[in-house]
Amino acid sequence: MADLTQEEWKEQLSKDDNACVIDVRTEDEVEEGFIPTAKHIDIYLGQEFIDQIEALDKSKNYYIYCRSGGRSAQACAVMNQLGYSNTYNLLGGFSEWQGEVINN
Repeated sequence: MADLTQEEWKEQLSKDDNACVIDVRTEDEVEEGFIPTAKHIDIYLGQEFIDQIEALDKSKNYYIYCRSGGRSAQACAVMNQLGYSNTYNLLGGFSEWQGEVINN
């Protein structure tokens, strides 16, 4: 797992052809807006979260965010334990995101 600043995240993601963005916030938080292309998998779903994560392609690079960076760091740690080697945590999370946002 690597912690990336907002700037590092945007730059690295823009150059990554093998990227997958995951939003681990709750449904209510996602309704406030989300980063384009993000796949929503709520970390609070417990075993269902694990099941959805395990269904993902382990060869991809995963860019994970939550509201402030705490839950996404936990998600990165879980993914690393499950055999995912390329996980990137967005420091500051969505609350500090300055990039493009899709609002519901």
